Amino acid sequence: MEQQAENKTFKEKFGKFHDKYYRHLLLIPIIILIFSFIYLFVFYQKTGDFFNKDISLTGGTSVTIYGQIDAGELKSKISGKLDEVNTREVYDLLTREKIAIIIETKSSGNLTKQILEENLGYKLTDEKSSFEFTGSNLSANFYRQLLTAISFSFLLMSIVVFIMFRKFVPSAAVIISAFADILMTLVVVNIFGIKISGAGIVAFLMLIGYSVDTDILLTNRLLKRTEGTLNERTFSSFKTGMTMALTSIVTVVIGLIVSFSFSQVLSQIFTVLFIGLIFDIFNTWVTNVSLLKWYLKKGGENEN
Repeated sequence: MEQQAENKTFKEKFGKFHDKYYRHLLLIPIIILIFSFIYLFVFYQKTGDFFNKDISLTGGTSVTIYGQIDAGELKSKISGKLDEVNTREVYDLLTREKIAIIIETKSSGNLTKQILEENLGYKLTDEKSSFEFTGSNLSANFYRQLLTAISFSFLLMSIVVFIMFRKFVPSAAVIISAFADILMTLVVVNIFGIKISGAGIVAFLMLIGYSVDTDILLTNRLLKRTEGTLNERTFSSFKTGMTMALTSIVTVVIGLIVSFSFSQVLSQIFTVLFIGLIFDIFNTWVTNVSLLKWYLKKGGENEN
């Protein structure tokens, strides 16, 4: 009983605080959004694109060389001879023993093989290595198709949200929050210098689905339920939404730890999802909830 009383007191105090400052809290996401737009504008002016692309989207050669090879030393030897060299070490999941290194470059396959053999001092046979080359035209087409898929997914999600709620402000709040998740995640990815592959774009596609889950839950409970006050419905949504979000984050973190040393594809997917889920918590429970409360207090339906 004492614990319940303390919880009730906390909810009442926080509810009063939020009733007083929810509009002020909107300044935080607005500032972050403005910074994100400015950052991406400057980034685009410098690079000609909104994010750094790896060779799967630009074209180039990926080489896997098996054995105990020092990736840093090899990279320093070939960096001046090949175009945009990146290296990564691969470890056995159980023993943590290094089993291979991966070299990525925009240079052609023949030139890459020649330079690597000269610096390693032996022939790169099929038993010792594997080569993958992607042409620039194929990569560009693949990139355009992925961006088209994301655009259509976001558009269809927006249509479904408007059909569900049939009110402009609540629907726009869900869409703005989802858009902010993607935009802010993209900025963080660029700040950390992560080169996005096709897998990374797929992760952004998945993030659209993750982003609207808790937003729809919140909007549905605040608009369509009548029991309890507005703050009580918000707290109820918060408990369920945070359980969903934290469960997803824990799963993603485990996947990221497991995949980090042996799968760049999975590692990038989990990294993008982790960053996006963190921003989803922020945008759902600061941006979306503040917009909805403002709407309901201005005369929206089901306010208590």
